[in-house]
Amino acid sequence: MIKLEGSFVAMPTPFTADDKIDFNGFETLINRQIKYGTSQIFILGSAGETTLLSVEEKKAIVKEVVAMTRGKIPVFFGAASTTTDGAIEMAKYCEEQGADGVIFTVPPYVLVSQHAALNHLDACMSSIGIPCGIYNNPSRLGVHLTPETIKTLSDKHPHFVLDKEAMGDCSQLVQVQAQCQGKVKIMCCDFPKYSIVIPTLALGGTGTANIGGNIIPEESAHYSRPWTSMQIMEECRKEYTHWFPLLKMLYTFSNPVCIKAALDILGLPGGHLRRPYEPFTGKGRDELERLMGEMGVIDKYGVR
Repeated sequence: MIKLEGSFVAMPTPFTADDKIDFNGFETLINRQIKYGTSQIFILGSAGETTLLSVEEKKAIVKEVVAMTRGKIPVFFGAASTTTDGAIEMAKYCEEQGADGVIFTVPPYVLVSQHAALNHLDACMSSIGIPCGIYNNPSRLGVHLTPETIKTLSDKHPHFVLDKEAMGDCSQLVQVQAQCQGKVKIMCCDFPKYSIVIPTLALGGTGTANIGGNIIPEESAHYSRPWTSMQIMEECRKEYTHWFPLLKMLYTFSNPVCIKAALDILGLPGGHLRRPYEPFTGKGRDELERLMGEMGVIDKYGVR
């Protein structure tokens, strides 16, 4: 089932009004992704407020989401932790529960050396046998994984299959693609400040690991297709350019603040944020709602 191409949506964690995990909300949001052509989903990433969840909550999410997605859509889970042992524990749990794959990061806030990052990821990948990937996001994690580190891991671990890139440097994409020769699939974030969607696909990347698909899932799936024809290339360029203003609004604040505001505008579950996040209110939210209305998002996806 795992394509590792097209739209790989990084989903938020829906909470109830009393701050509990909303599993019914999870099912609603996941079924929506399936309906509109998302290729795979990513749970417990930065958009999922993973640093604000307890280990017990993360494990409950893994168990429940695997049960509700099995045979329907591939799901990867974030196994990030501030310690190597913590990441290994989470990855092993995901494997035991039947997850399709896991995503590792360097430990957040620790600011390790490149050598330490390599050893951390090597230990994590060695602990499991299911497909795994990395999330290279130096602006959020403080450490940039070099193409050489990624190639070393690729050479050693056959199940290392995905590089989710989130940095504004196209030379990173070129070098990873050249050194790993397509074995590790590159799927970039859709952060407008970096604007690497088009370069990623042009260089042979297979899709986007995005947050825009939470709000416009069908459109994100359309412009995230790998470039296998000139027609797809032209359609991607036109579609992505059209939706660029909405993506800019969705990244006004760090994920998942604006995603959750947009879900709330559509009448979908997931709008509640955990502290210390604060809701997107005032003129910013009004502008988001206006733009979603003008672009037809509310008419197409609203459930109220």
